[in-house]
Amino acid sequence: MINAVGTPQSLLLLGGTSDIGLAVARAFAARAPGLRVILAARPSPRRDAAAEELAGIGCTVRVVDFDALDLDSHGAVVAAAAEDGDLDVSVVAYGLLGDNEQAWTDVQVAVDLARTNYVGPVASGVALADRIRRQGHGVVVALSSVAGERPRRSNFVYGSTKAGFDAFFTGLGEALRPLGGRVLVVRPGFVRSKMTEGLAAAPLAVTPEDVAEAVVAGVASGAEQVWVPRPMRAVMSALRHVPRPVFRRLPL
Repeated sequence: MINAVGTPQSLLLLGGTSDIGLAVARAFAARAPGLRVILAARPSPRRDAAAEELAGIGCTVRVVDFDALDLDSHGAVVAAAAEDGDLDVSVVAYGLLGDNEQAWTDVQVAVDLARTNYVGPVASGVALADRIRRQGHGVVVALSSVAGERPRRSNFVYGSTKAGFDAFFTGLGEALRPLGGRVLVVRPGFVRSKMTEGLAAAPLAVTPEDVAEAVVAGVASGAEQVWVPRPMRAVMSALRHVPRPVFRRLPL
């Protein structure tokens, strides 16, 4: 269970090698000695290194094989993650940025992006919701993006997948509220990570550690949505109301 100050005893990372997901694990581990962490990801040296690192800072770590595109496996993966006890916080941390131009000119690229960023997370969300119904408690942290709030010409396929992701998890939070569960939708701007390596940083860029601190604070406070950095909320609110002829001329 999550204690009175918002500290969980267990953490599931779906996408257990993501920079943001691992930063979240470190941030919770700093507040919860002996945190039980389940890393769900494809077998790889990066997963091995992540498990070793978290064990080195005092976590009890277990790895579970997970391929987000194997849609029939999500329920079994969540069940396996819960074999040693309830899942207090589960982070949906996987996704692709993709090549923005290929994404709207190559059918397979577009489909892969949609399956990884939207269809897979829907399968994860439904599996996690079933676990929360059984437990009567639990928080799902859904790592969305401000790109979904108003998709731009420069990355509209990616933005559309995040718009669907965001809508699904926002609705899932409403569905789980009466059942003792909660969803925290996290909307970062540009995050300096391996996913964005080689890209020019946008204004108000943040680090995975910045996102992790917002997640920890959001879980502790009972928040349902957080923007990272916080001023991004006002920026996106303004951009949503810019007329389309003006919006398309903005250097976004």
